[in-house]
Amino acid sequence: MPLLSTLFIGKSNKLARLVQKRNLCVTGLRISEFDPNTAFLALAEALEEDLIGYGLCVSPKQPLTSISFVMPVLNEEKHLRTAVSSIFEQKGVEKGQIEVILAIGPSTDGTKEVAEALKLEYPVTIVSNPTGKTPAGLNLAIKAAKNDVIVRVDAHSQLSPYYTSLALQILNETGAANVGGVMKALGETPFQQAVAWAYGSRFGLGGGAYHVGGSAGPSDSVYLGVFRKEILEKLGGFDEKMIRGQDWELNLRIRESGEQVWFDPRLEVTYYPRSSIRKLTRQFFDTGAWRAQLTKAHINRANLRYFAPPVLVLGVTAGLIGTITGVLGTLGLIPLIAYLTGVLLLSVSSLSLGLKAKLALMVALPAMHFSWGSGFIAGLFFRR
Repeated sequence: MPLLSTLFIGKSNKLARLVQKRNLCVTGLRISEFDPNTAFLALAEALEEDLIGYGLCVSPKQPLTSISFVMPVLNEEKHLRTAVSSIFEQKGVEKGQIEVILAIGPSTDGTKEVAEALKLEYPVTIVSNPTGKTPAGLNLAIKAAKNDVIVRVDAHSQLSPYYTSLALQILNETGAANVGGVMKALGETPFQQAVAWAYGSRFGLGGGAYHVGGSAGPSDSVYLGVFRKEILEKLGGFDEKMIRGQDWELNLRIRESGEQVWFDPRLEVTYYPRSSIRKLTRQFFDTGAWRAQLTKAHINRANLRYFAPPVLVLGVTAGLIGTITGVLGTLGLIPLIAYLTGVLLLSVSSLSLGLKAKLALMVALPAMHFSWGSGFIAGLFFRR
């Protein structure tokens, strides 16, 4: 688009910026017909000017069609086949347009054997990720990718049938650098079902759009993501120091570079939560700690919901200390009793859950809240 900088002067700079932002190119000497179903009409209306006066023809850039799926994998023997199979079951895209790159970490289960078996069945490329860390694996896979669009896939996830074709359509229509949608958590065991319910509840993870849904439009971040590879290369990919929260940090850099992150609730990805209380608390503690690091570095970007779990931890802890020391007596139990009452009411009112899952929710919710909150507090003082 360098032609724009010399072609437009004066107030026509406004057109240049909008054309560039909308991913359009100037190709002729007149304005072509605007299709009311495209973003071009919105561009004309936004200008509120007679574009014919500029003597230009506005048309879309060549649409992006070639796709590379990248997946960091560590100890995912159970879920890897399902995740890869869902890629090759995508509808609306030519199989010849697809390549899959698995970045395999030093797994201690049968992950590597499953990956090698998949390589015999599908056009899968395997790269080694010696550290086993997610951002490092993503960057290694992106570097090996040959196509223009990068689709991030998690080994715990399963793409909905039209996810890729719809994401490509949105990417081309909006000109966004990254598009994504909703994490649709799904559980197989009662414990996983409880955690999945919490993921989709505003009382579980605080109500982020990519957990509970929302309207399509610009967003701070999205789940996983479908990226323009050129933008990832321009920004240096994922920050490998960010073991957790690397997606939010990358989306922040995308937005600060003047590009757009776009959320669309039609883009659904099924996600299978951790299957045990030990794995869940470790995941949430680590996530809370890294969220604290991000919050310290970008305090002006922090959402108030990030502070709810650490406030809960501090409030309950202070109350218990007050009760034990006799300073507050039984009044110190009020924060804990109020919280546990709320958890009980939520569990009873979760109509979509069976009895075992309701009981599991009474354990899962406190585990998620207290481990995340404790991790956040630890992350404020100790760098991980």
